[in-house]
Amino acid sequence: MTASGRYAAFAVPGDLVEADGSVTPGPHHQVPPCRHFPECGGCQLQHADDWAYAAFAVSRIAGALAQHGIETDIRAPHLSPPNSRRRATLKAQRTVSGVLLGFYAAKSHRIVDMREDFVLRPELLALLGPLRTLLGHVLSDKAAAEIQMTVIDGGVDLLLNRVEPSGIEAMDLITSFAAQHGIARLSIDQGFGPEPLYEPEPATISLAGVAVAFPVGGFLQATADGEQALSQAVAEATRGRTADLFAGIGTFALAVKADYAAEAARDAVLALKRAARAMTVEHRDLYRRPLDVAELARFDSAIIDPPRAGAEQQVRALATSAVERIAYVSCNPATFARDAALLVAGGYRLDWVKPVGQFRWSTHIELASCFSRGE
Repeated sequence: MTASGRYAAFAVPGDLVEADGSVTPGPHHQVPPCRHFPECGGCQLQHADDWAYAAFAVSRIAGALAQHGIETDIRAPHLSPPNSRRRATLKAQRTVSGVLLGFYAAKSHRIVDMREDFVLRPELLALLGPLRTLLGHVLSDKAAAEIQMTVIDGGVDLLLNRVEPSGIEAMDLITSFAAQHGIARLSIDQGFGPEPLYEPEPATISLAGVAVAFPVGGFLQATADGEQALSQAVAEATRGRTADLFAGIGTFALAVKADYAAEAARDAVLALKRAARAMTVEHRDLYRRPLDVAELARFDSAIIDPPRAGAEQQVRALATSAVERIAYVSCNPATFARDAALLVAGGYRLDWVKPVGQFRWSTHIELASCFSRGE
């Protein structure tokens, strides 16, 4: 976007936009490293150097807050390096010319067949060729599948969605593939829920030095360094007796040794209960039954890490509570800003925001923040 409000595709600050709309690259315009850019929808900002990418992250958050009249200290962003993402969901389809495996094209359901990538970790990239071969044997013609890949303690956790192997031979191919490539766990979901087919050792993920059972298809922060940056920010923002709301499998609860954790996903609750027996862990849907003011009175700090929709009802309860400090982690600056306005109206001060770019070269920006009152 130029100063006059004119939109120029694939321009970054410092570029020169000519009268005909062409772009003359400036000092922060880089050559995209991947041959699939910009066709592939996995990345939108490979033409921006780190300075421009960081500036974009800050502006996304500042702009969202400004719409609610809020200004605060926005710290220097943490940007995950290339080839650091440890989880991805790829699309796969068998065609007459072979198996397509990759991300969708931008604004499309057409699969861009991934032949190189500068985002995923090497362990995931190493599986792309073998996966194409496997899927060529077990996918039916024109069948579309979804492949979830996550790097955990023992290797790659692989979930094949909408893959329907026919016969014992196909099942043997799948388990042989898992053994040959050191897969930590391989599961299949044929439409009735995921079923582990291969798991030589219990699948775990280490969080703050604690091995936690990792649910099939479970959620994990996209990069290990991004997880660390968010956890450090949460630790800085909290003190005293702490409640972790929308706790998942305990990424932040374990990092700060929280006293209480609430989560709606049953498998995540069971995993955290087994890993942190001294912590009170409650199976609770915070959208339907948020903690009320009386329940929140037990805590000095609260951590809140809701889905992209934010957590308006839980935030309304926090805004009227006596909780002194709130660490709010968000994957959506717009709903974060909406919820931040409710907290500010309730007497909280937004002390700072830490942007985190875990999804390298993507417009998807995450953040951790600190709210306080009475200080």
